[in-house]
Amino acid sequence: MPMLEMTAEDQAKLNASINETARILRKYTDQDKLQDFESIEIEVREQMLNIVGPQIGEFFFSEGGTKTSGKTRSVNTVIGEVEVSRKQARRLGMTGKSPISPALEKCCLRLCANVSYQQSEEDLRELMGINIGHSSLQRLVQRVDLPPAQTDILSEGVSVDGGKIRVREQEEGNQWKDYKLVSLHGGICEAFFQDPQGLLNWSNSIPLSPILTCLGDGHPGIWNIISPFGQSQVFVKREILDWFHLKENLYKVGGSLRRLERVENFLWQGWVDKALQEFKKLQNKKAVNFCKYLETHRERIPCYSFYQKLGITIGSGDVESKIKQVAARVKITGAQWARKNVERILRLRCAYLNHSSRLSIYAHA
Repeated sequence: MPMLEMTAEDQAKLNASINETARILRKYTDQDKLQDFESIEIEVREQMLNIVGPQIGEFFFSEGGTKTSGKTRSVNTVIGEVEVSRKQARRLGMTGKSPISPALEKCCLRLCANVSYQQSEEDLRELMGINIGHSSLQRLVQRVDLPPAQTDILSEGVSVDGGKIRVREQEEGNQWKDYKLVSLHGGICEAFFQDPQGLLNWSNSIPLSPILTCLGDGHPGIWNIISPFGQSQVFVKREILDWFHLKENLYKVGGSLRRLERVENFLWQGWVDKALQEFKKLQNKKAVNFCKYLETHRERIPCYSFYQKLGITIGSGDVESKIKQVAARVKITGAQWARKNVERILRLRCAYLNHSSRLSIYAHA
């Protein structure tokens, strides 16, 4: 947001003050740090964070320079380390005793949503010139309570899939555990760890179309989630077995390529009985299992060709992509999570993927 228009007189005063400040700072700068453009950039940033920024910030925080009496504390901010009093903190909406300012907190969370805490520490120092240890960043993520994602956009479709996360158990050691991720078509996503009631409550809080398209693969757990999903809003659920999973499972049967291609065409048209007829005489385990798969999901196998012409989504690629993006954070080399922190890292990663305003300093402005 641009500043208010400044008078010519004040602009002249400001320019003179800035030039004088720059002259003094340069005078006391080591000449070795003034040899090339990059060195000057880095040095000026350091001086802005250590000298100029904090003084300007404290002037702003104190409502025009009036010193506030009482006990003060140091707070790391995007403009350097500043001293604020309890009264100032309360007036400016800084609750608690966090040594990290609201804007810097968002920057830290944004980094932690993408890479390890150790890497976040290094990136923060490189990108912003600010030093916050990886342990402090980890405590920050554990402390911040992000709410489930919300949207005002009515969703006409939803895809559900499952992912794995390595959980550190006290008695069992490290175990791979399941979580579920829900992606609204063209919208937000959210992940839930062993919390079916929380997922159900969330589904009833987001705007859903009365006629909802629901996509998933053949895993029964997916359809157990979809069955009650958005039950307070949705009157008709159009359940669709993901076409690409269906096709993948078909070709795993093997055997005659011509037969597989015929069956693919039958399924594309939604002709389940004709597809089953092709495998009727086969007794191998793969063919038998595939026929059971078709019977189980018969009602979820529509005429894909017709649905595609209508613009109805027939593939769950969106949610699978989100699963991979979540895994890129939670499955980094060596990552293992205390059970109590699993939901927090999943929520944080989804907030980043959703472009949440909770991770943006510009959304506040």
